[in-house]
Amino acid sequence: LMYRMRRMEIAADTLYKGKLIKGFCHLYDGMEACGTGIEAVATRDDSLITHQRTHCYALLRGASMAHILMEQMGKVNPLAGGRGGSTHIYKADANYFGGHVSMTSCNQTALGAGLAFAHKYKGDGGVCFTLYGDGAANQGQLFEAFNLAALLKLPCIFVCENNQYGMGTSAARGAFDTAYYARGQYVPGIQVDGMNVLAVREAVRVAKAHALEHGPIVMEMDTYRYHGHSMSDPGITYRNRDEVAGVRAARDPVERAKRYLLDGELATADELKAIDADVKKEVAAAVEAAKAA
Repeated sequence: LMYRMRRMEIAADTLYKGKLIKGFCHLYDGMEACGTGIEAVATRDDSLITHQRTHCYALLRGASMAHILMEQMGKVNPLAGGRGGSTHIYKADANYFGGHVSMTSCNQTALGAGLAFAHKYKGDGGVCFTLYGDGAANQGQLFEAFNLAALLKLPCIFVCENNQYGMGTSAARGAFDTAYYARGQYVPGIQVDGMNVLAVREAVRVAKAHALEHGPIVMEMDTYRYHGHSMSDPGITYRNRDEVAGVRAARDPVERAKRYLLDGELATADELKAIDADVKKEVAAAVEAAKAA
């Protein structure tokens, strides 16, 4: 699943450079363990609302790869009809309430608290995963959402995907306090290695159990994006290539999962090569379908 996400984002990169995707395009490669770990615990009865990096969450919620690429290319499809583009992909039938982008993408935090209120009001046993970035962690709406969620004991899991850079500003330059998991003050928080899918999964188990019994909780996922903030950002003016290469070599979530499988003798190298070939075929077919739509 993480590999499907990785290859799909690489395809989107190529389509953007070929001028088939226009406007904004925010890629998720490098951060795959966060979404995959969440979805390993979440059910489709749980709501999910996110920031501008929407493609992979749509895939996690069951959208077809071809439809996701069609949406980015502005073509008719069942997600947002080609009107949402890269940043506003929705799948309401899977309780995925899409991507939201404003300045530092924070408006979804208030909406996420509202979705959590709906779960509590209906008594349906669901929680809302409300995602935002380290840049949005400094915005006022988030603290209003914390306050209301705490007052009403809403089943809301506030997830800060800390990929170290809010647009082109490093976390330390944009925040006096970079312990984002502790910024909820009166809302408990936990920090997890967002490059390790198993660590994320186990932390989400804890967070979901807490949210259902006690109310809101903040999660900070320590992760990293390989691309720039968007495709218009080369991503190397405020960081250098060596930094990106170093993270890839030491912490890549896909390679780590492969290593676990091989070291634990849970899969053979040939089985992993077969997955690689199957995913590349799936991506190629999705690209062709999107181009032809």
